[in-house]
Amino acid sequence: MNEAVRQEAAATASLPFDVTPLTPTIGAELGGIDLAKPLDTATLDALRRTLLEWKVIFFRDQNITTDEHIAFARRFGALEVHPFAPEKAGYPEVLAITHDRERPGRENTWHSDVTWRLEPSLGSVLRALEVPDVGGDTLFADMYAAYEGLSDDMKAKVEGRTAIHDFTHFRARMRQRGKPEAEIEAFQKQYPEAEHPVVRTHPETGRKGIYVNAAFTQYIVGMERGESDALLRHLYAQAAIPEYQCRFRWRTNSIAFWDNRACQHYAVSDYWPAVRRMERVTIVGDRPY
Repeated sequence: MNEAVRQEAAATASLPFDVTPLTPTIGAELGGIDLAKPLDTATLDALRRTLLEWKVIFFRDQNITTDEHIAFARRFGALEVHPFAPEKAGYPEVLAITHDRERPGRENTWHSDVTWRLEPSLGSVLRALEVPDVGGDTLFADMYAAYEGLSDDMKAKVEGRTAIHDFTHFRARMRQRGKPEAEIEAFQKQYPEAEHPVVRTHPETGRKGIYVNAAFTQYIVGMERGESDALLRHLYAQAAIPEYQCRFRWRTNSIAFWDNRACQHYAVSDYWPAVRRMERVTIVGDRPY
């Protein structure tokens, strides 16, 4: 056993829960931990370190209440209220995501959450309440690995570049629902276009990762639009490379906690007309650099 492997094994052995990686670089399932119980500081610190290492961590058989869901997420930071998506009644911090025969799944685009915010989220804690017998998996992509896999010429091309992000798709849905233009304009003033680096430096790990996504990125600043579109298409495509991905099959009371600063995700919409019912609590992040 070489020294690096020995150190990794020792670190894992000292954790107060079991860690089973899904792939070599992204995704790990954690066992021997009950999120309904109060977690001490040492366990929370270990969870944060594990999240930073694996970018997304998964828990099974977590029969927790909404209040316990919120309390767990709040241990990692202040919680965000989504201005456009439906919330759970009485819980503005809880995003209620239900798809069924009348509401097919639509999150099947690689994305990082709420990058249209000036300070996008740190991460999200997503809980499965009801899932299809088959289908409805979520894929996660390691955006560190995606950046590191770029050619040297491509890295030089994106170095120092920034891109504009906007809530275009939410605006379109608001119009479809008949929202008045004055209301849409008020949201635009409250949430103006955000300019973020094309390659983000993670504030805790210091690692670089691709930080543009097909859902919310509009264009690269200072580039002719055709050149910007071509470069963005190339960067978006990196998330679809299987070597950078893990795939999670949901069961009722499964939980995924992902680092929105280091990975993207894709909710597979292959289960219509079955029901897929989830609840998400999101942790406030900081301004990318």
